Amino acid sequence: MRALVMDEIAGPLEVREVPDPAPPEGGVVVRVMATGLCRSDWHAWAGHDEIALPHVPGHELSGVVAAVGTGVTRWSIGDRVTVPFVCGCGRCTWCLAGDAQVCPNQQQPGFTHWGSFAELVVLHAADTNLVAIPDAVSFETAASLGCRFATAYRALTARAVLRPGETLAVVGAGGVGLSCVQIGVALGATVVAVDRTPGSLELAASLGATHTILAAPGSDPAAEVARLTGGGAHVAVDAVGTEQTCATSILSLRRRGRHVQVGLLPPVSGHPRVPMHRVIAWELDVLGSHGMAAADYPGMLDLIVEGRLRPDRLVERVVGLADAGTLLPSLDTAVPAGITLVDPRR
Repeated sequence: MRALVMDEIAGPLEVREVPDPAPPEGGVVVRVMATGLCRSDWHAWAGHDEIALPHVPGHELSGVVAAVGTGVTRWSIGDRVTVPFVCGCGRCTWCLAGDAQVCPNQQQPGFTHWGSFAELVVLHAADTNLVAIPDAVSFETAASLGCRFATAYRALTARAVLRPGETLAVVGAGGVGLSCVQIGVALGATVVAVDRTPGSLELAASLGATHTILAAPGSDPAAEVARLTGGGAHVAVDAVGTEQTCATSILSLRRRGRHVQVGLLPPVSGHPRVPMHRVIAWELDVLGSHGMAAADYPGMLDLIVEGRLRPDRLVERVVGLADAGTLLPSLDTAVPAGITLVDPRR
């Protein structure tokens, strides 16, 4: 099969032929039809995650089951499927409780094993982790769900429990942030989007954000959120994952508000400073959100089929494997207004 391979941390990526994978016990091989290019892939490339070299990145995917391993009972060759980026073991206490997203024995394509920037990808514990794609949902739409949209959905519905009439501040209008904007609007919240680029804010406004704030150098977006919302947002999301965006999200909250950390905050230069004085004095809730288990997908997919959620509107472009290899190293500084998908067949 063709795959995008990295041979060294932060090194060049090359499209080349590698052996086809075989399905593991309890797992499947999926022929990849579409896969997302995500900032989390950049973290792996940059060495912020433990990976074994050579490595194939990619963790947001959709496709067709191409081979089935022993012990799989729910899936057959030809099934249209997607998968969360966290694949639970299916046996531990957390998986049995429906919380596979925090499974201590989890597998993650593109991190713990070769990922979806390839024509074929292995997925473990298929009966626990695979999700059937409804006929009305395209492969491109399904591929946009696995990390950014599903994570945003669970962050707002299960972690922050965002309610109609509340205010939501979204810091960062990339793939996760724009997903939060769209989902927040669908849940009946008043949404304020913060970003450093006008194009991303324009897209956020088109998705229903009531207010947009340009985070220009020297500005104080948190103070502007507080002004626009009459004292701060009920819920705020850091959808980027930097010391600055985390602080902006927390400082955007009203007293007793809820902060959700979705963007990864790796300790690249020491652990990031967080304004905990505000957390304590204002009794803020600080919540982590790490994807969404396959068991929680049906409710989200129902809203997509009904047209109440439109993740397809977030897809900016579709590129081939070679282009993905060029784009991935720049994802920490790139400012695409939406989601980039990769078609491994190109």
